[in-house]
Amino acid sequence: MDTLPNFIDGRRVDSAAADSIDCLDPATGRPAFRIPAGDARDVDAAVRSAHAAQPAWGAMPVAERSAVLHRALDEIAAHADELAGIEAAEMGKPVSIGVPFIHGGVATMRDAADEAIDYEFRTQLKADGTGITDVMRTPVGVVGVIVPWNFPLAQTMVSISGALAAGNTVVLKPSEKSSPSAIRFAEVLGLPPGVLNVVLGDRRAGVPLTEHPLVDLVHFTGSVAAGRQVGAATGGRLSRAILELGGKDPVIVDADVDVAATAADIARGAFLNTGQICTSMERIYVHEAVAEELIAELVRLAGEEVMGSPTDPATTMGPLVDQAQREIVDRHVRDAVARGARVLTGGAPHPGPGFFYPPTVVVDVDSSMELMRDETFGPVAPIQVVSSFEEGVELARDSEYGLAMTVYSHAPAHIELAAASVPVGILWVNGWQGGDFERQMEPAGMSGMGATGRTLTLDASTRPTAIHYPSPVAGG
Repeated sequence: MDTLPNFIDGRRVDSAAADSIDCLDPATGRPAFRIPAGDARDVDAAVRSAHAAQPAWGAMPVAERSAVLHRALDEIAAHADELAGIEAAEMGKPVSIGVPFIHGGVATMRDAADEAIDYEFRTQLKADGTGITDVMRTPVGVVGVIVPWNFPLAQTMVSISGALAAGNTVVLKPSEKSSPSAIRFAEVLGLPPGVLNVVLGDRRAGVPLTEHPLVDLVHFTGSVAAGRQVGAATGGRLSRAILELGGKDPVIVDADVDVAATAADIARGAFLNTGQICTSMERIYVHEAVAEELIAELVRLAGEEVMGSPTDPATTMGPLVDQAQREIVDRHVRDAVARGARVLTGGAPHPGPGFFYPPTVVVDVDSSMELMRDETFGPVAPIQVVSSFEEGVELARDSEYGLAMTVYSHAPAHIELAAASVPVGILWVNGWQGGDFERQMEPAGMSGMGATGRTLTLDASTRPTAIHYPSPVAGG
């Protein structure tokens, strides 16, 4: 099996790394691809390529740069099926899920390219007798982007959109678990050499990227533990970081909901992509007035999920990404059962090849359990019955995370209570994953830092300079 190359300065380049990593097909457990383990020399070559390319890319007129990005995105959209097929092979996401998310990423990048045309790169703040004050915003330079394995291409496009639109160049490090799609993505995108580079590997590539003196901004999406390390590295050299970390997203179900519709949405929120989404529903608080009916419906819907090959159109749930992730999910469920929870469906690794775990519904849970405290990242819907909406709010806020929350209620006062009481970056009301891809938000707590979305993303990717012109001296 050949080792995948990096993508530097517009072409494939063999790695300088002496070691390699063999990755398995999560649907079969058999070897799928091999990548370099990562090497600081690879990172340095990629960063220097980006650094050399940035002045020309940043000096390009905004409308022209936007047009280049749109043409490149036309190619990504045309290759969406191919790219989703690569994602399916590397991390197990069904193609039926991968394709629409890739198109969603394309839409996000198009939005950023359009937003940049109207963005105020030069603004006049004041013009009076004391003089004129302008603000000029320029690209920060080179942006290091590190993305996770669960949505490798969609997350990549979200993370690089504002940086490229603002005139920065990018060095991308994908997860070692989902590298082939990143290389192919860079090739298909076809931007000028050096504008987008890709280096492969594990932390042996990630750490040198976050520590490189020519990297001006690091946009990291991943675990809290790794995010702390990135924050320490960038803080130590006084450079910028955007950190989008884990979540333990709560759901609050009020007494007045449409039970069937709510259960269907929760099934999607808990089981989509086998629960491997940062904003998956991981803590579900249901009012006792509707709990019995909703739980029964959720169990029925879990039974309708189809586990199988990610390339099979009939598959709704693929495997977990690897054995280590499956062990985390299984440990959380077993810990909950040991502490008094009951499994109504699922609850054990699926027999046979691959890293499959069935959709699982667990009841009688509480905050003493790992399943309700720590990020599970698997197809598990843990339900705690509450006596009031207010109790649900109190339990929802009892977490160190603050990424997103979903509330099902038709009482405006209840929705406002949840919004005011639980610190999160996103609040969905009566529908999970709604709204615009480029919404403006910032995670709370351990879920990260750095505001993004539309103009905020462009703000984060540029540096403001105040320019003051004094009034002419009379008679001068």
